Order: sequence, then C-alpha cells, then structure tokens
Amino acid sequence: MAGHSKWANIQHRKGKQDKLRSKMFSKLAKEITVAAKLGDPDPDKNPRLRLAVKASKAVSMPKDVIDRAIKKSQGGEAEDYTEIRYEGYGAGGIAIIVEAMTDNLNRTASNVRSYFTKCGGNLGTTGSVAHSFDRVGEITYPLTAGDADTVMMAALEAGADDVETDDDGHYITCKVEDLSAVSDALEKALGESTESKLIWRPQSRTEVDLETAQKLLKLVDMLEEDDDVQTVTHNFDVPDDVAAKL
Repeated sequence: MAGHSKWANIQHRKGKQDKLRSKMFSKLAKEITVAAKLGDPDPDKNPRLRLAVKASKAVSMPKDVIDRAIKKSQGGEAEDYTEIRYEGYGAGGIAIIVEAMTDNLNRTASNVRSYFTKCGGNLGTTGSVAHSFDRVGEITYPLTAGDADTVMMAALEAGADDVETDDDGHYITCKVEDLSAVSDALEKALGESTESKLIWRPQSRTEVDLETAQKLLKLVDMLEEDDDVQTVTHNFDVPDDVAAKL
C-alpha cells in the first residue's frame, strides 16, 4: 500500500482548497448534473449520483445548489460533457493523472498540455502512467468514528479490502464496483463518512527536492484552477525539511 501523502494532508489542513471553494462547488455541480443525466435523477437509484451528492454535502454545498444541479440534468439547458483522462509526467518524472469533464476537447487538451510544458513536464498518451496507480474506491472517516480496530472490523464486514489509519483519519479502500454498497454498509455501522469517492491510488510515492516540488505544486495549482479539470492525482511527496522551505 502506498499510503497517504503527508504533504497533501498538510496542504488540506492549511485550507489550500478554501481559495478554490467556488470552483469546487462548480465542479461538484457538474458531476451531479452529468451523473443525473446519465442515470436516474433519484440518488437512491443512482450510485454515481449518490456519491456525488455525498461529496457535495461533505464540503457544505447548499442543498438548493445540489437540487438545482439535478434539475438541470432533466432540462434542455444541460451541456453535453465528455469525460476524458490525461496522463503525463511532471518535473522529475513524477506521474500525474488528470481527469476532466469538458464541452470542448480541443480547448481542454491544449490547456492541459500547456500547463505541463510550462512547469517542466510533458503530456503523455493514455495509459502512459496509469500502470503506476490502482483504481479503487476510498471512504474517509474522522478519527472520532472509532479506534483502528473498530473501524477495521466494520470495514471488513462491509466488504472493504483494506483500512489505513493515520493522524488525519481512517481511509477505507474497496473495489471500484463495491464503493456504493460498502459506503452504505459503513454508514449504518459508523455513521456518515467524510468522503466517498473513486481515486487513483499511487502504488508508491517519490520524495522530491525543493526545486522539483516548486514546479510540481505550480503545475497542480494550474490544473486545479482550470474549470474543465475535475481531479488531479500524483505520486510525489514532499519531505518535512523541503516543506519547511516552501
């Protein structure tokens, strides 16, 4: 197991996402609309939509915004989005996966390619780095949900594959196709989770030096600020001594 990036958790605690709050809401609303359009508008009958709604509630998205996004999927004003994955290498040969949802493939591809180039990386072909990651479902619980043994037992009974506990919480992983069922079973045993989502989990992480970290963090920021980009996943970690200099 690769484990979680300590740097990612530090960034989250410092409120890195706060400045992107409106963008986050926009991206979640897009996911809700697409999920509802592709499936049933009732979250109870649509696992993908149920997970999107849960993710939105986890970041305190207003209920009326969620309802409006679902309603939009049933009307004629909903845009036709294409889901696409980009793979490439950042500075230092770090593997990066970018998931996007766009109504203009040419625009998105051009933008993503330019971000990689500007930050000392290069965009690869589909499949060029995915082999360095595992596609899994991840359900997150706060430490207050119980001790490690309690959460482990509940997770295994719910059909999960593994649990990792650190200072930030419990991270439960399962097969992609089991995410909705495991999430529902855990909710009955442990209460509502902090987050339930599909992720690309790196099989290993590479520690980077200061110069490489600066280039990589700039690239991640540029990607995350793009309206078409939904998620950015990488396999680098920043050592404590380097983090202190950033």
